[in-house]
Parts: sequence; C-alpha cells; structure tokens
Amino acid sequence: MCPVLAHAKGVVMLMHEPLVSWDAAAAAYLTSRHALGRAYKKEEIILNNVRAFLVQADAIDLDQQLFDQWREPFYHLNPSTRLVRERTVYNFCRYRRRSDADCFLPDPGSFVRKPPRPLPTLIEHEQVVQLLSYVSQLHPKPHEELRPAVLRLAIILLYTTGLRRGELVRLTLADVDERQGILFIHESKFHKSRWVPLSSSACAELRKYLTLRQDAGLDSRDSAPLLCCARGYAYTGNAFYHSLKKLLVAAGIHDCNGNTPCVQDFRHSFAVAALLRWYENDDDVQVNLPKLALYMGHVSIISTAYYLRLMPAVIEHASKRFERSCAEVLEGGIS
Repeated sequence: MCPVLAHAKGVVMLMHEPLVSWDAAAAAYLTSRHALGRAYKKEEIILNNVRAFLVQADAIDLDQQLFDQWREPFYHLNPSTRLVRERTVYNFCRYRRRSDADCFLPDPGSFVRKPPRPLPTLIEHEQVVQLLSYVSQLHPKPHEELRPAVLRLAIILLYTTGLRRGELVRLTLADVDERQGILFIHESKFHKSRWVPLSSSACAELRKYLTLRQDAGLDSRDSAPLLCCARGYAYTGNAFYHSLKKLLVAAGIHDCNGNTPCVQDFRHSFAVAALLRWYENDDDVQVNLPKLALYMGHVSIISTAYYLRLMPAVIEHASKRFERSCAEVLEGGIS
C-alpha cells in the first residue's frame, strides 16, 4: 500500500494503513506540544523509534508485550535515559486515552527508578573572586586574543543574572543595550523572550568588554556574537560548557566534598543567593518568587522551585524565620 503523508505544524511523518490511528495521534500530540512552546525533538525521535519497531513487528498498535519488547534493548543504558524513553511513551499513550479509552497505557510502576538528583554545587562569592583572579592571569591563545576578557564577562553574567548556557552563547551585539544596562533574551526555553536588567557593576564590566572587543577589530555588526571564541566565531553550547568546566577545575573551584561545579550550577547559585538575600533582609519570600521566576525566564514559580531545593543555608534561614513567627505557639501550645 502506498504510504500517506500526515502533515502537522512542524511534523511530517509517513503513514501506512495498519498504523493510521497511531500516526494521526502522534501528529496531533506533537502539534499540541509545539503549541505550548516546547520543541519536543527528543520525544519525536523516541515516538518514531517506537513506530519503526511496530512496523518491524507487523503490529497495528502498542500493547504491554510489545512495549516490553521495545524497551528490552535499552536495559543497559543509564536510568535517566531509560526513564525519558519510558515516560515519553507513557505521556503519549495517556494523551491518546482522552479520545480512546481502550488505548494501551504503560504502568509507570514498572519504569526504571532514577537515582535521586544530587544537590547542586553552589558557587560562593569568594570562589567567583578566585575564578576571576585566575582568568586575569590567562595568556591569550593565537586568534583568541580576547579569551581572558570573554571568560571574565561570561562568568560575571552567569553569576549575576542566572542566564542559561544557551542564552549566554546566543547573545548578539543587537541584544545588548550597554547604555541602559539591559540584555534581551530571544525566545529561549518555552519560546519566552525577556529583558534582563544588569547590576551597575555587571554593566560596567560589559562596557569595558565591548571597548576591548571594538579595539580588537572584531565583527561589529548587530548579528555578531557578543562572546567570541576563535577568530571571532560564536561559542557552541557544548564548547562553552567544556571550556568553563576546565577553567573551574584549573582554578581549583570545588566544594567541601571536592565536587567541581558546572555551568548550570551558576544558575542554581544565582537563585539560591536571591532567596538568601530576601531572608537576610526580612523580605516576603512568597511575594518575591514570581519576580525571580520572571527574571529567570520560567513559566511559573513551580519551575523556579526546582532551583530552591532544601539547601543547608536556606534551611537555616527558613528555620529562624519560622521560629520568630511561631515560637510562642510552639512553646505555649494551642489553646
């Protein structure tokens, strides 16, 4: 039989008659996810992998036996990877259940259990000073004369704004308003754009870097990258990640357990530092959380809460505030 093309916004897949129901549901599901501002590229690859398995098995739909056979070759992978694949199929099948009550739905109790995510390695102010001191001693490489200045600005922006790695490396000169001290982030995660105001000290560092960049004769067009690596090209996310990771190791930045932070830990550190400032200033944390969510580009404070897990310093401040507010009730009892 001739395959039929199913078109959805951003989705094109081949259909053949035995899997018409599966294909139509997959196209509708991915379209609905895209409408929420989610790329879902990884999920699309996983669902196409399941489809190819069904075609090879000459099956018309997924059931428990086929699901177990499909995931069996993945048992050697790490738990996080396996869980992403299992939950992707589960979420798709749950979506199908809305219109097809008889659709197969995997039992989430059978999924691999992911080990608990370790707490982030928070970066302290003194460590940032130590890191910047180390960067200032670096010798520029051929075709990377601005490397020390680039790394210095990157560290300052990560620590003072909590930008995501991708947001930082995608910044262009057009996204920078040095006079007002503002960065513009274009359609980042969940397709959200936002303005990110800078502190006065970070703005001064930005102006200093832009002067050095101009003096070096690098591309000054609006589309040129703010942070340049070799020959003025933009960093890729992976290249920047590995460069900064090596820098942290070389500078001896680690916690009391010897753990070296990574790029994402700057974002964690920014969020936790904001929370600690509110506690120390006796501000209303609940009122300020939506402001932090907006600044960090989150859809809601639920996403922000991920960065504010029970860190020891936060627990101490929260406990002291609770004691001030409720000590009388705890000591005297409830009448």
